[in-house]
Amino acid sequence: MPGPVKTQGVVLRSLRYGEADRILHVYTPGRGKLGAIAKGVRRARSRFGGRLEPFFRLNLILHEGRSELLTVTGAETVAGYPRLREHAAALDTAARACDAVARLFDTTEPHPDVYNLLCNELALPDAEPARAGHANQLAFRLKLLLAAGYAPQLAACASCGEREHLSGFSGAAGGVVCPACEAGSFALDETAHAFLVDALGRPLAQTPPADERALRQAERAIAATVEHHAGVRLREAVAR
Repeated sequence: MPGPVKTQGVVLRSLRYGEADRILHVYTPGRGKLGAIAKGVRRARSRFGGRLEPFFRLNLILHEGRSELLTVTGAETVAGYPRLREHAAALDTAARACDAVARLFDTTEPHPDVYNLLCNELALPDAEPARAGHANQLAFRLKLLLAAGYAPQLAACASCGEREHLSGFSGAAGGVVCPACEAGSFALDETAHAFLVDALGRPLAQTPPADERALRQAERAIAATVEHHAGVRLREAVAR
């Protein structure tokens, strides 16, 4: 039924529209990803100020009418994560996290665990900018895969179940593979394998360190899984 909608949400993206409006892409705990228009928000005297910008966590009041876009009628800041904007790496981490959520969960289906994960990913580099980086972003993406039901098989060969000599990774098979099943796979070093296991099992705040070679292999494994099973291509986790 059309009418007011109250929800928390994180602004994933904000686009200029017309002379004074903005179109927002917002991720919410109970309604997934939604689109909303904020009318007159770019005017100097707008009551919303600058809070309808990417990465803000908000309490929103939206009007749901016949349009696909809801209309923002109220917004209060829950967390603005101001330190993200003071550090380039932290800001980049936030942007890529929001982009990954927008691509993997481009649906109105509710995923409150994904919402909480995104809020955590924004809060960590806001509190400690040094946490931003390649390893953190890959750990976040692994947890998104888990929430989406696409977590790679890492304990045994995804094709035959062999638990020894796991030296490759196959997106089509859905995880690590042994030499007998390595057709169509790529090499995955022990350090990259260990990073994937640890990053998936630990909280984001305890993301394990790894050398750049291992992180690049881990990113390739994540990308192969996402592309094969979700049909989505994510942006690189770090700028090259």
